[in-house]
Amino acid sequence: MLDGIDFSLLALDSPGWGGALLEGFLVSIQLAAGGYLLGLAIGICGAVAKLYGGRVTRDLAEIYTIVIRAVPELVLMLLFYYVGTDLANRAMQAMGYSGFDIDGLTAGILVIGLVQGGYATEVIRGAIRAVPHGQIEAAQAFGMAPLKVLRRVTLPAATPHAIPGMANLWMIATKDTALLAVIGFSELTLVTRQAASATRAYFLFFLAAGALYLLLTLVSNLGLRLFEKRARRGLAEVR
Repeated sequence: MLDGIDFSLLALDSPGWGGALLEGFLVSIQLAAGGYLLGLAIGICGAVAKLYGGRVTRDLAEIYTIVIRAVPELVLMLLFYYVGTDLANRAMQAMGYSGFDIDGLTAGILVIGLVQGGYATEVIRGAIRAVPHGQIEAAQAFGMAPLKVLRRVTLPAATPHAIPGMANLWMIATKDTALLAVIGFSELTLVTRQAASATRAYFLFFLAAGALYLLLTLVSNLGLRLFEKRARRGLAEVR
């Protein structure tokens, strides 16, 4: 089955494309990690707004999560990238400032983060609601301020409940980077398409890209399991 495949095309040095594939792979990891962390921050803020905010903040958070979950991710990415950049430039110009250009990596992280934030909001909200209310009441009885209760009690206690959902979101983030190829980001999928088009070795390069994504998934699973084991120390095992 592998007869006739020129594996020298995967060499790190020119004329091989291995180096370009690895560079695109590293960009994909940066995009996924940055977008995931931004989505996590948005998710925490969104969950807090839904659970503890006033009517306006709750409604805004609800609208945000509904839109994110209702609209396909590729459409959201196109909207955030093209429409969002255009609106931001128009707003800057209306205030008397010159427009701005955002670099590709930052734009990709923002796009993925905004998409991830909608799902992370619901995951974290569910995890917070799973925390026994007695733990929060005990912290309040000691005179802790609301923000300190959230930081020292609620979020740490909610972490074990959030890990499965947030682990899935990390896997989704790694795959969402491939959608950015449509916009023109030079990540793994776009580099793979360029290499395959230049050499006509489609099977070889897409197989190599799939192997890199699989490697990232396996390493991520190992890291997430270790983190979950650490986060669940002292908790009763559920079988």
